[in-house]
Amino acid sequence: MRSTIKSLLAASVLTFAGVAQVSADITLRYAEGGPNRGTRAAAVQFFADEVDRLSDGDIKVDIHWGGALLKWSGVMDGVSAGSADLGTVLSSYEPQELKALGIGDIPLEYSDPWVGMRAMYDLMTTEPELKQSLADKSLVYLSNFSTTGVQFECTEGNQIRTVADIEGKRLRATGTYSNVLADLGGNMVGMTFGEVYQGLDTGLLDCLGSYFYTMRAYKTYEVVETVTRVDWGQLLGFAIVMNEYMWSDLNEEQQDIMLQAGSNMINHFARLMIAESDDVAGKLNDGSFGKTVPVTRMAEGERQKILDATLKYRDSWIAEANEMGLSGERIWSRYIELLGQYQDELKTGGYPWEG
Repeated sequence: MRSTIKSLLAASVLTFAGVAQVSADITLRYAEGGPNRGTRAAAVQFFADEVDRLSDGDIKVDIHWGGALLKWSGVMDGVSAGSADLGTVLSSYEPQELKALGIGDIPLEYSDPWVGMRAMYDLMTTEPELKQSLADKSLVYLSNFSTTGVQFECTEGNQIRTVADIEGKRLRATGTYSNVLADLGGNMVGMTFGEVYQGLDTGLLDCLGSYFYTMRAYKTYEVVETVTRVDWGQLLGFAIVMNEYMWSDLNEEQQDIMLQAGSNMINHFARLMIAESDDVAGKLNDGSFGKTVPVTRMAEGERQKILDATLKYRDSWIAEANEMGLSGERIWSRYIELLGQYQDELKTGGYPWEG
């Protein structure tokens, strides 16, 4: 009888252990506003695969593409409320709520995506005030994306070579970049990126502030005649965030896995984006897209004038951060220090994947 009871107890323990093991597996719902195609989508999938690999399959990321779970404008609130466990957010949709991420949207001289994303990752994962600013929205930062630097695509007779050329041009750009161009005399036209091809083709736009990867994706090379390479800043208020309550349910090892996957994704995405930009620039110049669209680098003195025009927006970010109770000047100084650190690393050692 005792032997039978012991056997039943042992079986119960084993059964319970098996149930516990199964329940330890975690599936996280990821809200992605963009479609499952292109370089950034490949990076999102890489992140999910890295989480799976680093956790030995214990943590899965279920990506809901194309706004199927949450549209771009609803990702922040949705992840904050737990409608999704993870998501891609842009500070431009919630500039006040995501002021912490907005530091990455101020146009600067640093346009290399690896430099920018690595600096943002270090800043957002180590700066207590910025981490708390996101925690106040029930969010935890995990990783970052970049748009790379802004270039000018222009129709025939409208090439922008100097700051003076901006005066009177009908332009489309994003966020602070649009404000700076307006300050420099541009006539800004509001439209979605999906409308820019027609805008350039019909003459509604003279020039477009864009990126090499969007030139391929939207085929704008078909309706422009020149590209001026400015390599002006990059949008870095573009991140993967996680619901704080779900984050707190993970143990320390699992949290480390999520952050490591985010760090690994940055190097992977930067490599893809740099290769994409170089490939598109080369194809524009040699006519591989069916027509030759010469890419001309803006003179450094003219580029500096554009950079100087952005300084008031740096000051605005610092002032607004101070008003929110953040140490604006100190955080900004730390951000610039990190950008300089990674720029120096790039100059002396190259990219990590080149070693």
